Amino acid sequence: MRVVTLIDRLTAAGGGERLAAEITVRLDPSRFDRTLCVTRVDSSSSGLRARIEGAGVRILELERRGRLDLAAWRPLLRLLRSGQVDVLHAHMFGSNVWGMLLGWLARVPVRVAHEHTWAYEGQPVRRFLDREVVARFSDAFIAVSRADQRRMIEFEGVKPEDIVFVQNGISPVAPRGHDIRAELGISRQAQVVGAVGTLRAQKAIDVLIAAVAALKRSHPEVRALVVGSGDTDALELEARRLGVGDSVLFLGRRDDVPDILLGLDVVLSSSDYEGSPLALMEAMEAARPIAATAVGGVPDMIEDGVHGLLVSPRDPEALAAAADRLLRDRAWARAMGERARERRRREFDLDVMVRTLESLYDSIAARKRPSRAGGRAALGRRGADRVD
Repeated sequence: MRVVTLIDRLTAAGGGERLAAEITVRLDPSRFDRTLCVTRVDSSSSGLRARIEGAGVRILELERRGRLDLAAWRPLLRLLRSGQVDVLHAHMFGSNVWGMLLGWLARVPVRVAHEHTWAYEGQPVRRFLDREVVARFSDAFIAVSRADQRRMIEFEGVKPEDIVFVQNGISPVAPRGHDIRAELGISRQAQVVGAVGTLRAQKAIDVLIAAVAALKRSHPEVRALVVGSGDTDALELEARRLGVGDSVLFLGRRDDVPDILLGLDVVLSSSDYEGSPLALMEAMEAARPIAATAVGGVPDMIEDGVHGLLVSPRDPEALAAAADRLLRDRAWARAMGERARERRRREFDLDVMVRTLESLYDSIAARKRPSRAGGRAALGRRGADRVD
Protein backbone atom coordinates (compact mmCIF):
# COMPACT_ATOMS: atom_id res chain seq x y z
CA MET A 1 0.00 0.00 0.00
CA ARG A 2 1.52 3.30 -1.14
CA VAL A 3 1.17 6.04 1.51
CA VAL A 4 1.94 9.74 1.18
CA THR A 5 2.10 11.73 4.43
CA LEU A 6 1.61 15.50 4.02
CA ILE A 7 2.99 18.05 6.51
CA ASP A 8 3.89 21.72 6.36
CA ARG A 9 7.43 21.54 7.80
CA LEU A 10 9.92 18.86 8.66
CA THR A 11 10.94 19.86 12.16
CA ALA A 12 12.02 18.24 15.40
CA ALA A 13 10.42 21.08 17.38
CA GLY A 14 6.68 21.02 16.63
CA GLY A 15 4.83 18.15 18.27
CA GLY A 16 2.27 17.44 15.52
CA GLU A 17 4.65 17.49 12.58
CA ARG A 18 7.34 15.59 14.49
CA LEU A 19 4.75 12.94 15.35
CA ALA A 20 3.62 12.75 11.71
CA ALA A 21 7.20 12.08 10.60
CA GLU A 22 7.63 9.41 13.29
CA ILE A 23 4.41 7.70 12.21
CA THR A 24 5.61 7.59 8.61
CA VAL A 25 8.93 6.06 9.63
CA ARG A 26 7.21 3.39 11.75
CA LEU A 27 4.69 2.20 9.19
CA ASP A 28 5.53 -1.45 8.49
CA PRO A 29 8.00 -1.25 5.56
CA SER A 30 7.07 -4.78 4.46
CA ARG A 31 3.47 -3.61 3.89
CA PHE A 32 3.73 0.11 3.11
CA ASP A 33 5.65 2.15 0.55
CA ARG A 34 6.22 5.48 2.33
CA THR A 35 6.63 9.05 1.08
CA LEU A 36 6.77 12.14 3.27
CA CYS A 37 5.70 15.31 1.44
CA VAL A 38 6.93 18.53 3.08
CA THR A 39 5.46 21.76 1.73
CA ARG A 40 8.08 24.16 3.13
CA VAL A 41 11.83 23.86 3.54
CA ASP A 42 13.32 24.05 7.05
CA SER A 43 17.12 24.14 7.02
CA SER A 44 17.33 23.13 10.69
CA SER A 45 15.95 19.64 10.01
CA SER A 46 18.97 18.03 8.30
CA GLY A 47 19.54 15.47 11.04
CA LEU A 48 15.88 14.44 11.12
CA ARG A 49 15.80 14.25 7.33
CA ALA A 50 18.80 11.93 7.26
CA ARG A 51 17.18 9.61 9.80
CA ILE A 52 13.90 9.51 7.87
CA GLU A 53 15.59 8.76 4.55
CA GLY A 54 17.79 6.20 6.29
CA ALA A 55 14.60 4.37 7.28
CA GLY A 56 13.64 4.03 3.61
CA VAL A 57 11.14 6.89 3.46
CA ARG A 58 11.22 9.13 0.40
CA ILE A 59 10.95 12.88 1.00
CA LEU A 60 9.20 15.14 -1.51
CA GLU A 61 9.81 18.85 -0.86
CA LEU A 62 7.48 21.38 -2.48
CA GLU A 63 9.34 24.56 -1.39
CA ARG A 64 6.20 26.66 -0.98
CA ARG A 65 7.05 30.30 -0.29
CA GLY A 66 3.65 31.46 0.89
CA ARG A 67 -0.05 30.71 0.98
CA LEU A 68 -0.58 31.98 -2.56
CA ASP A 69 2.27 29.93 -4.07
CA LEU A 70 -0.15 27.59 -5.81
CA ALA A 71 2.37 26.45 -8.43
CA ALA A 72 4.39 24.74 -5.71
CA TRP A 73 1.65 22.11 -5.35
CA ARG A 74 2.22 20.74 -8.89
CA PRO A 75 4.72 17.97 -7.96
CA LEU A 76 2.34 16.59 -5.35
CA LEU A 77 -0.67 16.84 -7.66
CA ARG A 78 1.25 14.98 -10.40
CA LEU A 79 2.12 12.24 -7.93
CA LEU A 80 -1.46 11.94 -6.70
CA ARG A 81 -2.81 11.81 -10.27
CA SER A 82 -0.29 9.16 -11.31
CA GLY A 83 -2.33 6.37 -9.75
CA GLN A 84 0.68 5.48 -7.61
CA VAL A 85 -0.84 6.63 -4.30
CA ASP A 86 -3.26 4.51 -2.29
CA VAL A 87 -3.39 6.62 0.91
CA LEU A 88 -2.96 10.36 1.48
CA HIS A 89 -2.60 11.19 5.19
CA ALA A 90 -2.41 14.93 5.96
CA HIS A 91 -1.58 16.47 9.33
CA MET A 92 -2.70 19.82 10.81
CA PHE A 93 -5.00 22.46 9.40
CA GLY A 94 -3.23 23.83 6.30
CA SER A 95 -2.12 20.43 5.05
CA ASN A 96 -5.54 18.99 5.86
CA VAL A 97 -7.33 21.56 3.68
CA TRP A 98 -4.99 21.32 0.71
CA GLY A 99 -4.44 17.59 1.04
CA MET A 100 -8.11 16.66 1.16
CA LEU A 101 -8.98 18.97 -1.73
CA LEU A 102 -6.11 17.78 -3.96
CA GLY A 103 -6.63 14.17 -2.94
CA TRP A 104 -10.31 14.39 -3.88
CA LEU A 105 -9.51 16.02 -7.23
CA ALA A 106 -6.91 13.33 -7.96
CA ARG A 107 -9.27 10.58 -6.75
CA VAL A 108 -6.84 9.13 -4.25
CA PRO A 109 -8.65 6.06 -2.87
CA VAL A 110 -8.00 6.68 0.87
CA ARG A 111 -7.84 10.20 2.29
CA VAL A 112 -7.13 10.81 5.99
CA ALA A 113 -6.97 14.21 7.75
CA HIS A 114 -5.35 14.45 11.17
CA GLU A 115 -6.05 17.38 13.51
CA HIS A 116 -3.59 17.81 16.38
CA THR A 117 -5.70 20.42 18.25
CA TRP A 118 -6.59 24.09 18.14
CA ALA A 119 -8.71 26.52 20.15
CA TYR A 120 -11.93 26.06 18.06
CA GLU A 121 -13.22 29.56 18.85
CA GLY A 122 -12.87 32.88 17.08
CA GLN A 123 -11.99 31.59 13.60
CA PRO A 124 -15.19 31.11 11.57
CA VAL A 125 -13.30 30.59 8.28
CA ARG A 126 -11.28 27.79 9.77
CA ARG A 127 -14.38 26.15 11.24
CA PHE A 128 -16.07 26.39 7.83
CA LEU A 129 -13.09 24.82 6.02
CA ASP A 130 -12.81 22.01 8.57
CA ARG A 131 -16.50 21.21 8.14
CA GLU A 132 -17.01 21.79 4.41
CA VAL A 133 -13.62 20.79 2.97
CA VAL A 134 -11.64 18.62 5.38
CA ALA A 135 -14.54 16.58 6.75
CA ARG A 136 -16.39 16.43 3.43
CA PHE A 137 -13.47 15.25 1.29
CA SER A 138 -11.77 12.94 3.80
CA ASP A 139 -12.58 9.32 4.58
CA ALA A 140 -11.49 9.80 8.19
CA PHE A 141 -11.01 13.02 10.15
CA ILE A 142 -8.84 12.15 13.15
CA ALA A 143 -9.06 13.81 16.57
CA VAL A 144 -6.30 13.17 19.11
CA SER A 145 -8.43 13.70 22.22
CA ARG A 146 -12.02 13.17 23.27
CA ALA A 147 -12.25 16.87 24.08
CA ASP A 148 -11.21 17.78 20.53
CA GLN A 149 -13.70 15.26 19.17
CA ARG A 150 -16.51 16.95 21.12
CA ARG A 151 -15.42 20.43 20.02
CA MET A 152 -15.24 19.41 16.36
CA ILE A 153 -18.89 18.34 16.68
CA GLU A 154 -20.18 21.19 18.86
CA PHE A 155 -18.18 24.19 17.56
CA GLU A 156 -17.45 23.21 13.96
CA GLY A 157 -20.55 21.22 13.11
CA VAL A 158 -18.60 18.20 11.87
CA LYS A 159 -20.79 15.11 11.83
CA PRO A 160 -19.92 12.63 14.61
CA GLU A 161 -19.68 9.77 12.12
CA ASP A 162 -16.97 11.65 10.21
CA ILE A 163 -14.57 11.75 13.18
CA VAL A 164 -12.16 9.05 14.29
CA PHE A 165 -10.49 9.22 17.72
CA VAL A 166 -6.91 7.94 17.68
CA GLN A 167 -4.88 8.30 20.87
CA ASN A 168 -1.42 9.88 20.58
CA GLY A 169 1.63 7.97 21.75
CA ILE A 170 5.38 8.33 22.08
CA SER A 171 8.39 6.12 21.74
CA PRO A 172 10.62 6.92 24.72
CA VAL A 173 14.19 8.05 24.22
CA ALA A 174 16.72 6.95 26.82
CA PRO A 175 18.57 9.70 28.73
CA ARG A 176 22.20 10.20 27.75
CA GLY A 177 23.43 10.87 31.26
CA HIS A 178 23.87 14.62 30.81
CA ASP A 179 23.59 16.55 34.09
CA ILE A 180 21.57 19.68 33.35
CA ARG A 181 21.95 20.99 36.90
CA ALA A 182 25.73 20.79 36.67
CA GLU A 183 25.64 22.54 33.29
CA LEU A 184 23.60 25.41 34.70
CA GLY A 185 25.29 25.55 38.10
CA ILE A 186 22.15 24.59 40.03
CA SER A 187 22.71 22.79 43.33
CA ARG A 188 21.19 19.40 44.19
CA GLN A 189 19.24 21.01 47.03
CA ALA A 190 17.57 23.67 44.88
CA GLN A 191 13.94 23.24 43.79
CA VAL A 192 13.72 23.11 40.00
CA VAL A 193 10.50 23.22 37.96
CA GLY A 194 10.18 23.41 34.22
CA ALA A 195 8.21 23.10 31.01
CA VAL A 196 8.92 21.66 27.55
CA GLY A 197 7.25 22.76 24.33
CA THR A 198 7.37 25.15 21.40
CA LEU A 199 6.86 28.67 22.75
CA ARG A 200 3.55 29.43 21.08
CA ALA A 201 0.81 31.58 22.63
CA GLN A 202 -1.16 28.39 23.27
CA LYS A 203 1.41 27.33 25.89
CA ALA A 204 0.69 30.41 28.06
CA ILE A 205 4.27 30.70 29.29
CA ASP A 206 3.34 34.08 30.77
CA VAL A 207 1.11 32.18 33.21
CA LEU A 208 3.99 29.87 34.07
CA ILE A 209 6.23 32.88 34.79
CA ALA A 210 3.58 34.36 37.08
CA ALA A 211 3.28 30.97 38.81
CA VAL A 212 7.04 30.93 39.40
CA ALA A 213 6.80 34.41 40.92
CA ALA A 214 4.09 33.14 43.29
CA LEU A 215 6.03 29.95 44.05
CA LYS A 216 9.09 32.00 44.90
CA ARG A 217 7.30 33.32 47.99
CA SER A 218 7.46 29.88 49.62
CA HIS A 219 10.56 28.60 47.78
CA PRO A 220 12.94 31.58 47.40
CA GLU A 221 15.62 29.52 45.62
CA VAL A 222 13.31 27.94 43.04
CA ARG A 223 14.52 27.86 39.44
CA ALA A 224 12.40 27.30 36.34
CA LEU A 225 13.72 25.84 33.07
CA VAL A 226 11.74 26.56 29.91
CA VAL A 227 12.74 24.34 26.98
CA GLY A 228 11.57 24.99 23.43
CA SER A 229 12.08 27.12 20.35
CA GLY A 230 10.40 30.48 19.93
CA ASP A 231 10.76 34.19 20.57
CA THR A 232 11.60 34.79 24.24
CA ASP A 233 12.08 38.59 24.29
CA ALA A 234 8.62 39.44 25.65
CA LEU A 235 8.72 36.50 28.05
CA GLU A 236 12.09 37.51 29.46
CA LEU A 237 10.81 41.06 29.88
CA GLU A 238 7.78 39.73 31.78
CA ALA A 239 10.01 37.62 34.02
CA ARG A 240 12.10 40.66 34.89
CA ARG A 241 8.95 42.71 35.54
CA LEU A 242 7.76 40.11 38.04
CA GLY A 243 11.14 39.92 39.72
CA VAL A 244 12.05 36.41 38.53
CA GLY A 245 14.38 37.31 35.68
CA ASP A 246 17.21 35.37 37.30
CA SER A 247 14.98 32.45 38.27
CA VAL A 248 13.45 31.60 34.87
CA LEU A 249 15.97 30.22 32.36
CA PHE A 250 15.03 29.92 28.69
CA LEU A 251 17.10 27.10 27.20
CA GLY A 252 15.79 27.15 23.62
CA ARG A 253 15.38 23.95 21.61
CA ARG A 254 17.38 21.06 23.06
CA ASP A 255 18.06 17.51 21.94
CA ASP A 256 18.58 16.22 25.50
CA VAL A 257 15.02 16.61 26.82
CA PRO A 258 15.01 13.24 28.67
CA ASP A 259 18.06 14.39 30.66
CA ILE A 260 16.49 17.79 31.36
CA LEU A 261 13.30 16.14 32.62
CA LEU A 262 15.32 14.05 35.07
CA GLY A 263 16.80 17.29 36.42
CA LEU A 264 13.35 18.69 37.30
CA ASP A 265 11.52 18.23 40.57
CA VAL A 266 8.17 19.19 39.02
CA VAL A 267 7.02 19.52 35.40
CA LEU A 268 4.61 22.39 34.75
CA SER A 269 2.12 22.76 31.90
CA SER A 270 0.31 26.11 31.74
CA SER A 271 -1.41 25.70 28.33
CA ASP A 272 -4.67 27.41 27.40
CA TYR A 273 -5.61 24.43 25.20
CA GLU A 274 -4.09 21.10 24.20
CA GLY A 275 -4.85 17.92 22.30
CA SER A 276 -2.88 15.03 23.79
CA PRO A 277 0.47 16.74 24.42
CA LEU A 278 3.56 14.67 23.68
CA ALA A 279 5.62 16.75 26.14
CA LEU A 280 3.44 15.57 29.02
CA MET A 281 3.77 11.98 27.83
CA GLU A 282 7.55 12.43 27.91
CA ALA A 283 7.27 13.78 31.48
CA MET A 284 5.14 10.77 32.42
CA GLU A 285 7.77 8.42 30.98
CA ALA A 286 10.41 10.20 33.08
CA ALA A 287 8.20 9.63 36.16
CA ARG A 288 8.23 13.35 36.95
CA PRO A 289 5.54 14.88 39.19
CA ILE A 290 3.26 17.01 36.99
CA ALA A 291 1.18 20.11 37.67
CA ALA A 292 -0.88 20.99 34.59
CA THR A 293 -3.91 22.93 33.42
CA ALA A 294 -6.97 20.73 32.91
CA VAL A 295 -7.45 21.52 29.21
CA GLY A 296 -8.17 19.43 26.12
CA GLY A 297 -7.02 15.85 26.42
CA VAL A 298 -4.88 16.43 29.52
CA PRO A 299 -7.53 15.13 31.99
CA ASP A 300 -7.74 11.95 29.88
CA MET A 301 -4.01 11.45 30.41
CA ILE A 302 -3.61 12.60 34.01
CA GLU A 303 -6.15 11.79 36.69
CA ASP A 304 -6.01 14.56 39.29
CA GLY A 305 -4.29 13.35 42.45
CA VAL A 306 -3.35 10.00 40.87
CA HIS A 307 -0.87 10.79 38.08
CA GLY A 308 -0.42 14.51 38.80
CA LEU A 309 -2.29 17.64 39.84
CA LEU A 310 -4.68 19.54 37.58
CA VAL A 311 -5.69 23.20 37.87
CA SER A 312 -7.83 25.65 35.92
CA PRO A 313 -6.17 27.51 33.03
CA ARG A 314 -5.04 31.12 33.45
CA ASP A 315 -4.68 30.73 37.23
CA PRO A 316 -0.99 31.14 38.15
CA GLU A 317 -1.72 31.05 41.89
CA ALA A 318 -3.39 27.64 41.54
CA LEU A 319 -0.52 26.34 39.41
CA ALA A 320 1.99 27.60 42.00
CA ALA A 321 0.00 25.99 44.82
CA ALA A 322 0.00 22.64 43.00
CA ALA A 323 3.74 22.84 42.44
CA ASP A 324 4.22 23.79 46.11
CA ARG A 325 2.33 20.69 47.25
CA LEU A 326 4.49 18.47 45.05
CA LEU A 327 7.71 20.09 46.25
CA ARG A 328 6.77 19.77 49.92
CA ASP A 329 5.73 16.10 49.86
CA ARG A 330 8.38 14.41 47.75
CA ALA A 331 7.32 10.82 48.56
CA TRP A 332 3.73 11.54 47.50
CA ALA A 333 4.92 13.32 44.36
CA ARG A 334 7.31 10.48 43.51
CA ALA A 335 4.49 7.92 43.80
CA MET A 336 2.35 9.94 41.37
CA GLY A 337 5.26 10.10 38.94
CA GLU A 338 5.67 6.32 39.06
CA ARG A 339 1.96 5.79 38.42
CA ALA A 340 2.14 8.24 35.51
CA ARG A 341 5.00 6.27 33.94
CA GLU A 342 3.10 3.01 34.30
CA ARG A 343 0.08 4.56 32.60
CA ARG A 344 2.15 6.04 29.77
CA ARG A 345 3.69 2.67 28.99
CA ARG A 346 0.32 0.96 29.13
CA GLU A 347 -1.82 3.42 27.16
CA PHE A 348 0.21 6.02 25.22
CA ASP A 349 2.60 4.10 23.00
CA LEU A 350 3.59 5.21 19.50
CA ASP A 351 3.73 1.70 18.06
CA VAL A 352 0.16 1.06 19.23
CA MET A 353 -0.89 4.32 17.54
CA VAL A 354 0.82 3.32 14.28
CA ARG A 355 -0.81 -0.13 14.25
CA THR A 356 -4.19 1.60 14.77
CA LEU A 357 -3.54 3.83 11.77
CA GLU A 358 -2.44 0.88 9.63
CA SER A 359 -5.73 -0.84 10.51
CA LEU A 360 -7.61 2.34 9.62
CA TYR A 361 -5.96 2.48 6.18
CA ASP A 362 -6.81 -1.19 5.61
CA SER A 363 -10.44 -0.83 6.70
CA ILE A 364 -11.09 2.16 4.42
CA ALA A 365 -9.36 0.49 1.47
CA ALA A 366 -11.31 -2.73 2.00
CA ARG A 367 -14.65 -0.91 2.04
CA LYS A 368 -13.81 1.00 -1.13
CA ARG A 369 -12.25 -1.85 -3.08
CA PRO A 370 -15.53 -3.37 -4.39
CA SER A 371 -16.64 0.02 -5.74
CA ARG A 372 -13.66 0.35 -8.08
CA ALA A 373 -15.06 -2.17 -10.56
CA GLY A 374 -18.10 0.06 -10.96
CA GLY A 375 -16.10 3.24 -11.51
CA ARG A 376 -14.48 5.93 -9.45
CA ALA A 377 -17.60 7.94 -8.63
CA ALA A 378 -18.10 6.09 -5.37
CA LEU A 379 -14.79 7.35 -4.01
CA GLY A 380 -16.09 10.77 -3.06
CA ARG A 381 -17.30 10.19 0.45
CA ARG A 382 -17.20 8.14 3.64
CA GLY A 383 -16.35 4.52 4.00
CA ALA A 384 -14.11 4.41 7.05
CA ASP A 385 -14.83 2.27 10.05
CA ARG A 386 -14.85 4.49 13.09
CA VAL A 387 -11.82 3.37 15.07
CA ASP A 388 -11.55 4.08 18.82
